Amino acid sequence: MKKGFYTIIAAQFVSSLADNALLIAAIALLSVIRSSAWVTPMLQIFFTVSYVLLAPFVGAFADALQKRHVMFVSNALKASGCLMMIAGVHPMIAYGVVGFGAAAYSPAKYGILTELLPADRLVAANAWLESATVLSTIVGTMLGGALISTYATHFVAHAHLPLIRSAADLAMLAVMLTYAIAAVINVGIPDTGARYPNRLKEPKKLVGDFTHCFNVLWADKLAQIALWVTTLMWGGAVTLQLLVLKWADVNLGLSLSKAAVMQGITGLGIAVGAAAAATLVPLRSSLKVLPVGIITGAVAIAMAFYSKGLFPPGMGIRVGPFVAPIYIVLAYPLMILLGALSGFFIVPMNALLQHRGATLLSAGHSIAVQNFNQNLAVLLMLGLYAILLTAKLPVPWIIVVFGSFITFMMWMAKRRSNTNARTVDMRAMLEE
Repeated sequence: MKKGFYTIIAAQFVSSLADNALLIAAIALLSVIRSSAWVTPMLQIFFTVSYVLLAPFVGAFADALQKRHVMFVSNALKASGCLMMIAGVHPMIAYGVVGFGAAAYSPAKYGILTELLPADRLVAANAWLESATVLSTIVGTMLGGALISTYATHFVAHAHLPLIRSAADLAMLAVMLTYAIAAVINVGIPDTGARYPNRLKEPKKLVGDFTHCFNVLWADKLAQIALWVTTLMWGGAVTLQLLVLKWADVNLGLSLSKAAVMQGITGLGIAVGAAAAATLVPLRSSLKVLPVGIITGAVAIAMAFYSKGLFPPGMGIRVGPFVAPIYIVLAYPLMILLGALSGFFIVPMNALLQHRGATLLSAGHSIAVQNFNQNLAVLLMLGLYAILLTAKLPVPWIIVVFGSFITFMMWMAKRRSNTNARTVDMRAMLEE
């Protein structure tokens, strides 16, 4: 790999680690200010809206400047959002600032790889990038949980730090400093020498190009299936990220700090499933994993009914001098299974969409349309989650609603795929 590649990977790892720790810290901050339950999904809604509104423009913005500078500005914006929360700005507003930075960061981190490396190194480079992202998701989520633990609360009570009133504030400070470190690492990325025309001067043309690409992908009988299921799975995954925290509280009696560990375990399962898919599922067989999407929805429904009430009080497993409650120990394999199914399903579908998108359009345009659809699904599903919380529907039944919806829509996608296969040669399209 060329000089500077591992600097990019380091910057991505640190920035993504902060992203995942930030969510836990922000939810803890909402608890400190005693926000209603429906405000929690609003955090992600404010974060995601930038991805949807700016979808036609962020690629052009990433090309208008050196991408290392775009990444620096993006991480600086994320750090500013953290500072706003510490200063007392409502977390929803400040999280929106973080989302603005994240939307600009996404095309820059992928685009700089194509500038730095030859085409024959891109698959390996993306594997490095995705591995760093998965690892940072696990570590960042668990770090967020540790930063709001009772130990952190005791430290804050005795340290008397300025502006730090709770463990949530301490966690936010740590996340802000992590973003600052990521920004400094970005400065160390070498100039790739790539320069592009400033397309931001033609906003109408950008919107027109984006609309054309959107219509092309949805009209293609192969791309539409991949776009359908990846959109659905991404919206469900982000919603489930919050639901797992709520489920761990209601069904297992875990604090937010310990629930974050459960969320991290799910990330471990995703990594296992993704690695298995990369090894076992070639591109030409990618549509064969569609039934796995249906199974994933069914496992999510089963999760809703798993609780500590299924086991006798005091029942546990001894590990050395420690006794772990049996309902906690057995919850880990369930979370790993849910994550593994998701990872095994999403990797071939993403590869299929990227391949078909690059054939019909270009990789950049395809990714822009994919991001738009996926984040629009996130907005809609989180909005529904907020409504169900406002209606005070029990958390297990909220999970049943989402799991049933995913299962049904995956079944519909499988049917549509079978119908499309009768009208076009899907295998030939996969081999183009």
